[in-house]
Amino acid sequence: MMSDKAVYSIRYGGADLNYADFERAKVIVVPAPYEGTVTYRKGTANGPSAIFEASGNMELLDEELNTETHKIGIHTMAPLDIANLSAQAMIEKVHKTEKDIFAAGKFPVLVGGEHSVSIGAVKAAKEAVGEMSVLHLDAHYDLRNEYRGSKYSHACVSRRIQESAPVVLLGMRSLSREEKDFLGASNNIARCISAYDILNDSLWDKKTLEALKDKVYISIDLDVLDPSIMPAVGTPEPGGLGWYLILDILKMVVQEKEIVGFDVAELAPLEGDITSDFLASKLIYRLLGYIFFGKNKKR
Repeated sequence: MMSDKAVYSIRYGGADLNYADFERAKVIVVPAPYEGTVTYRKGTANGPSAIFEASGNMELLDEELNTETHKIGIHTMAPLDIANLSAQAMIEKVHKTEKDIFAAGKFPVLVGGEHSVSIGAVKAAKEAVGEMSVLHLDAHYDLRNEYRGSKYSHACVSRRIQESAPVVLLGMRSLSREEKDFLGASNNIARCISAYDILNDSLWDKKTLEALKDKVYISIDLDVLDPSIMPAVGTPEPGGLGWYLILDILKMVVQEKEIVGFDVAELAPLEGDITSDFLASKLIYRLLGYIFFGKNKKR
């Protein structure tokens, strides 16, 4: 990976090459255009390029933080060549790529593609930083052990991730009987804060922080958001998080924990509607701003 330092033709964060050089950059963005296990609406392989194109139309002054976050240096790698790989082979390629990024002392941001790309990224983070947990924001529990013949399906992401690190699931509102049974099993180490908990439990935020370790990797499936603001996902579920709520959650976690990396996955662009593309792009930018500039700002 270190030999490939060419700037991707569509970069994240605009066209200012002064801050996009690999050596200078603090952040390395990894496009992972994969949709090998998608079972409903396809299109996630086009997610990274749509997000990058939208990012070229963002104002790079963050109006909340009053910072120009791109000046930390955001380098966009060439897209991973994973489209024709099996899910397991894809995960291994993501793992190796992210492992190299950690070894170079950079902060990794993985942009999917379907959510199974996160499995390799979490494994690399765990190997690099040691004890940590994963905050997994999603509409679905993704706790199946296998789905349609694959243990590496997008429907098994949380189950595979918790084999590397403890998982705190947040925002879910859809699950299968298999997942319900697993949640009650003694071998389950996932902590779950559902959309219903957010609505009905006034202590949900404190419980989230208590469940997380000091070092946290954040994994965002965009269907955690309500389809009224994020329709471009494979399986939209009603009753999701709003824009300001997800920002409050991310601010809360950044304030209290050390973020070691993150990913954003499952954008399936809609022809003629760039709303979701732009939201996803700005969410990445805002989260980078919180991580690098918002640590000491009050929520």
